[in-house]
Amino acid sequence: MLRRNQTAISDFTLLGLSNQAEEEKLLFVLFLGMYLVTAAGNGLSVLAIGLDAPHTPMYLLLANLSFADISSTSTSVPKMLVNIQTKSRSVSYNGCIVQMYFSIVFTVVDNFLLGIMAYDRFAAVCHPLNYTTIMRPMLCSLLLAFSWVLSSMVALTHTLLLTGLIFCDNNTLPHFFCDLAPLLRLSCSDTTINELVLLVVGLLVIAFPFALILFSYACIIRDVLRISTTGGKWKAFSTCGSHLTVVSLFYGTILGVYFFPSSTHPEDTDKIGAVLFTVVTPMPNPFIYSLRNKDMKGALKKVVSKMVPPFKALGL
Repeated sequence: MLRRNQTAISDFTLLGLSNQAEEEKLLFVLFLGMYLVTAAGNGLSVLAIGLDAPHTPMYLLLANLSFADISSTSTSVPKMLVNIQTKSRSVSYNGCIVQMYFSIVFTVVDNFLLGIMAYDRFAAVCHPLNYTTIMRPMLCSLLLAFSWVLSSMVALTHTLLLTGLIFCDNNTLPHFFCDLAPLLRLSCSDTTINELVLLVVGLLVIAFPFALILFSYACIIRDVLRISTTGGKWKAFSTCGSHLTVVSLFYGTILGVYFFPSSTHPEDTDKIGAVLFTVVTPMPNPFIYSLRNKDMKGALKKVVSKMVPPFKALGL
């Protein structure tokens, strides 16, 4: 059992994003729409890559990113939608801990995948003749395995530390899902160790992939500027455009929400950051990649064309 004997509560009450009935109706429609778009877009990307896209490291990484994005959104949004519809804001202690664990896993793995994808683009642009040697299948598989295992270990560390805390009479969580920071503030135990681990591990998890991204793009820009023709420069840099857009969205969110927060209330910062990470940023990723990539466009068209005849046969 995840719940410790010294924890006085058996469940948490999630306040959500609003307590106004009219606002909740609008939020339900908005989040349901965004969730369906995210699930459909990323799901089609995974299908297209698995069935028709070239089996190269870039597409394998993109499939993992799409899967992580679907999973990240699915850890929080469906529960929030159910709570709005049923007018129930309760979540069990164990359910809350499990939700927090998986939300950390998928957020952290997103970060690692963006770093590996930057290295992949560095190898493709700066060392095109040696690309297949540098990004060989075994190395790509090891990097992916490392990302998922390390993300799970980070989440498990925070989870085990949290289950050692005591939660007293106050079980009201000012959030729409079980996030780590508001749970720490809710505890009546000393959370110094938890907060220190959160700070140190969080900085390391962000710093290493971000440093790899900066290094990769510094080398890419240097090599692209050496190309004499404008057409050659554009062709070389266009291979990185999709990834650079997604990186800008991801780290721009971190910078804007956590380093330059507009609100003095930490619970508001938590909600804004959670909405952006779990709902907003995963939604455009498949469209960014598919719209800028001929192989993805072709693969998506093939998948959609295969899906249409069965629906027509059913009269849908």
